[in-house]
Amino acid sequence: KDKLGNRSNASSEIELDNAWAVMVGEEGRGVRTIIEMVNHTRLDCVIGSASLMRHAVAQATLHTAHRSAFGKLLSEQPLMVNVLADLAIESEATTILMMRLAGAFDRASDPAEAHFRRIGVAIAKYWTCKRAIAVVAEALECHGGNGYVEESILPRLYREAPLNSIWEGSGNVNALDVLRAMQREPETLAAYLGEVETARGLDARLDRAVDLLKRSLANPDQLESRARLLVEQMAVLLQGSLLLRHGDPAVADLFCASRVAGERGHAFGTLEAGPELKSVIARHRPRL
Repeated sequence: KDKLGNRSNASSEIELDNAWAVMVGEEGRGVRTIIEMVNHTRLDCVIGSASLMRHAVAQATLHTAHRSAFGKLLSEQPLMVNVLADLAIESEATTILMMRLAGAFDRASDPAEAHFRRIGVAIAKYWTCKRAIAVVAEALECHGGNGYVEESILPRLYREAPLNSIWEGSGNVNALDVLRAMQREPETLAAYLGEVETARGLDARLDRAVDLLKRSLANPDQLESRARLLVEQMAVLLQGSLLLRHGDPAVADLFCASRVAGERGHAFGTLEAGPELKSVIARHRPRL
């Protein structure tokens, strides 16, 4: 197939006509049987999105550290600092979520971890794959015209990013799968809330947002039409909880301010200015 991206991975279709096959699992329970494989490949999509973000942010932070405009390095200009820090925060939040999920897969014999994995991978698949597209686009813009030519790696990253949102179920499929998990396996929601609540008391903004989420979950009206918003909120709160417990304090604080409390605009580069932004960028700039 002549694809938008992912060209190094050939894709094709085959039609099986009167082919011999063996049934796997019980008749009528095909989805239930294959979901275990699907969950593993959904984790692959989350890992891929985290990797694309990390690569794009590394490219942007390195380029701006050597590119000058108006007599000053781009990386020293306040507005670019804001953009780069915002991108770095998004990348770091995705990486910590991906690592937590991978750990849950490793500990699948633990029932609580298995329940968390079941809902967590669909939440992360929905949100991180969408955020990767935006992060790569903004990182490309940090390069200006140099990022738009094929000599740069950015065009390939840009073409690659949307695919993870499509593989193993598009956004709607994963959002609805989260609802399905909560309705059919209530233990999954309990596992999710237990994970998020582990950070209770570490940040008042997160505490308020979790309480609001619980009230929203208790209202079944039009749940399906609100599925995307609900899953987005669940993803952001999970990232915030993980950063507060395991991440860099400055990154965790900025994440809770910008993503949990909403103290920012809709575009990257709309954080509240502060001296900690440069230290966040330094964590992501490659050291050559």
